[in-house]
Amino acid sequence: MTSSAQHWPRAVAGARQESKLRSYARLAKLDVYDYYLSILVVLSAVLFPALDAMTVPVLLLFLAGEVLVTAAMVALDDVTGYYDGSDAANYVPDTPTRRLLRKPLVAGTLTVGEAKWFGWLAASAGGVLWLLAVFTAPHRPVWTVALLVVTFVAMPQYSYGVKLSYRGFQEFFLAALGLALVLVPYGLIAGEFSSFVLVQGLIFGMGPLLFGVYSNTNDVEGDRAVGRPTMAVLASPRGNARFVGALSVAEFAFGALGSLTGLAPWWFVLLMLPTTALRAAQYRIGFAGAGDIMTARKLGFTVHRVSVVLLVLANLIAAATA
Repeated sequence: MTSSAQHWPRAVAGARQESKLRSYARLAKLDVYDYYLSILVVLSAVLFPALDAMTVPVLLLFLAGEVLVTAAMVALDDVTGYYDGSDAANYVPDTPTRRLLRKPLVAGTLTVGEAKWFGWLAASAGGVLWLLAVFTAPHRPVWTVALLVVTFVAMPQYSYGVKLSYRGFQEFFLAALGLALVLVPYGLIAGEFSSFVLVQGLIFGMGPLLFGVYSNTNDVEGDRAVGRPTMAVLASPRGNARFVGALSVAEFAFGALGSLTGLAPWWFVLLMLPTTALRAAQYRIGFAGAGDIMTARKLGFTVHRVSVVLLVLANLIAAATA
């Protein structure tokens, strides 16, 4: 009987070789640090009311664990993308907007075995660091610990194991992960739930989602071929454009509703208007203008980072005016 391994896609020819260390860094996507910015939002939220000797050590432990568990998630995502051929389809040598070396398995700079070993080792080490963060934190609310456990279990399952992103949960997962990475460290330090931090977490989670959906739009053919049911695959091009537009509006709506209902200060929605303006420009570039999806995706990183700066500023203003 033919081994299933014989049907795995081969690495694409033409990629230059590089050091193993560099390839592992690419596998971990260490240059895409946008989820890790959650720690800055949390630090600014607890800087004045809850700062004590353990605040920074606990947040650093959480951040280190976050980096490692996220590295595991994206490494195992690459394993699945290599197995099903979607990465080979989406990252080819003649694609000007993407570098093949960003996918070490397709480029042939790492083996599947090395990627799996790295992924599970990173997940294990990250879990230990998160456990240390919990035990050294000044507070351990039940909801915080439960959310952390769910997050830790779910992240490696994004595209591997249960394959949540292959079961119609990809967009929800990207936003929910960002929310969890704000709420959990905040709960460990502050020991309580905050409606304002919830609003910030929702907006923070929209950042990775809103460059994820532009990536999905670009990768629609590869995702369709392997049965990955993103909205770009399930909807018509016009329907997908409306979906992305609705998500962009939702990001603004979280802030607006927060200000209107008192969950956030009245001025919060006004402070976040630069994010709204940039998000409109992103949509215009990707869908309403020349249809330059990858340029719009790239702008999405800038939008998210500007949003984080504004969230940090909002926390500082709120503390100064309390």
